[in-house]
Amino acid sequence: MGIVWILVVEDEPAMADLLCQGLEEANHTVTVARDGAEGLHAAEASQFDAIVLDVMLPQMDGVELTRRLRAAGRQTPILMLTARDAAADIVKGLDAGADDYLTKPFSWKVLLARLRAISRRAPRPAVSTLQVSDLSIDPASSQVRRGGALVNLTATEFRILEFLMRRAGRVVSRSSMMEAIWGFEEEIESNTVDAFIKLLRDKIDRGRERKLIQTVRGFGYVIREEE
Repeated sequence: MGIVWILVVEDEPAMADLLCQGLEEANHTVTVARDGAEGLHAAEASQFDAIVLDVMLPQMDGVELTRRLRAAGRQTPILMLTARDAAADIVKGLDAGADDYLTKPFSWKVLLARLRAISRRAPRPAVSTLQVSDLSIDPASSQVRRGGALVNLTATEFRILEFLMRRAGRVVSRSSMMEAIWGFEEEIESNTVDAFIKLLRDKIDRGRERKLIQTVRGFGYVIREEE
């Protein structure tokens, strides 16, 4: 499946938690935004594989959010969710640029099938394996290998490593990592990111001649072959 990192924009806490839990159990990495403004900011700041978007949102509704993303040239596949199933509402969402539309309540099997379908229509090809030097990760199976040896990571460690690997060679800020991994609704200290990076280094780089996870002082981190 081409979709790995999903932005969920949902203001109802119970539904947001349900979506997050279900998608993570299906081996996806999930970032949650609680209103349309947060969703727009997140979608503009990062390259998600798909967006699962409620239509009725505070600050900015899902139709307007979709319209703005498409006007800015963002082609991320969008699956709209809503309790309203009137034909006019569906047409409005699709005309704004959504790729598909699903009414609540929905079947998990149907939601995952719709995500698979829109991923096949996505303009950029799916990446099955991410690799930097002799470090590789398989987002679909959550397997990590360094020099061919399996590395065991927790779910959060894996999400952080995947976030860095998808931006290999580019410096990422602590704040962008906090938003992507923990979402907007959790209060996370920047030293929490530092603590997880230390854990990753212990598992990925310790005892290796080449150190891949590097610190950019005062800003954040980058994963690349040591210069």
